[in-house]
Amino acid sequence: MPEEGLSPQLQDQITRLQQLREQLSILSQQRQQIDLQLNEIDEALNELKNTTDKTPIYRSIGSLLIKVKDKKDLTTELTSNKETLELRKNTIEKQEGRSKEKLTELQSKVENALNLINKAT
Repeated sequence: MPEEGLSPQLQDQITRLQQLREQLSILSQQRQQIDLQLNEIDEALNELKNTTDKTPIYRSIGSLLIKVKDKKDLTTELTSNKETLELRKNTIEKQEGRSKEKLTELQSKVENALNLINKAT
């Protein structure tokens, strides 16, 4: 929390630092969720490879299981979903990298300013 006696600029930097930390945490959670979804899709695709065309395949939609008519269509759809998720993951990883750089830079500025204040007192 910003303390009294700190300049408005330093208080603003501390607030931005906290916001960047929260943003980084949210990005990390989103990336982890995408990783889980990618793992599920990979497992599903591997299982589909091990099935024959006569093996009944069901898709979970909400609380229902619906029989899939065409294994090839499902494989194509899962592959497309995987590609989309990988693109989202790459975008999030880039955002994480930029946020980490900004966080490090701002944290350094705040620490330097606080050190100057501590030395002056």
